Parts: sequence; structure tokens; C-alpha cells
Amino acid sequence: MSGSIESLVVDTGPIVAVLLAGDQHHAWAVDAFGKLTPPLTTCESVVSEAQFVLRRLGGDPIKVLELLRAGLLEIDFSLQSELDRILELQRSYRNVPMSLADACIVRMSELRPRCRVMTTDSDFRIYRRNRRNVIPLLAPPGM
Repeated sequence: MSGSIESLVVDTGPIVAVLLAGDQHHAWAVDAFGKLTPPLTTCESVVSEAQFVLRRLGGDPIKVLELLRAGLLEIDFSLQSELDRILELQRSYRNVPMSLADACIVRMSELRPRCRVMTTDSDFRIYRRNRRNVIPLLAPPGM
């Protein structure tokens, strides 16, 4: 990663992709995770969403928690502390619509001005941090 970026915030898609061989972004996610220095930051809503998606797609949701236990991912976000901004984000992007996990990831990027968001979700090309700033992304080519 570039020296100007101090951290990476991980969304649901890359977690699912790295754990599910059949995911369209699996090869990208395995390569990307292999080049990054853990721990990578995420939030509880992403962990919950990743478990839900993995279960729905026939994967093992427990593997998400194993990433936390292994120290690859760490949770560093308090929804309670950031509730007002999360509500503002979800209201502002209700036409997208913005999930709780996405709102938390956007807020995490606001709290870490020198970070990138690792995602496979094209909605992050629409979302803005601090109401007008493009969010730097680490995403699959062509996304």
C-alpha cells in the first residue's frame, strides 16, 4: 500500500470472497489479503452480514469469526457512539439504499482520513465521506 494510506477498512464483500472459492472475486481477494499487513479493521455489522451471506451461499459462517481470532481482522467501531452520523448517512442514501454495514464502513472511513475501504460493492463509488469526499477504495479491477 502507498505510504500516504495508514489503514484499511474492510467491507463484507472481500471477506465473503476470500472465504468462498466460488465467489467471482475470490482470486482477487486471496491475492489482495495476501499482500496486506493484518490486522485489517472492520465492524460488527460487517461480520454479521458476512456470516449471513456466507451461510446463504453455502459457505461456513464460522470462518468469519476465525479470521477475527487469527488476528487478520479486528473490530474497531462503536455503533452506539456513532449513531447520529449513521442515521444521517442512511437517511441521505435511502434511495441506494445504504445498509447498516455500509453506513458503518463510510463512518469508519470518515474517522480514519488516511484509509482506504476494501470492497466489492460498487455503491462505494456513490457514497461520500464527510458529505462530499470520494472514498479511496481497494477494489477488484473494473468495479
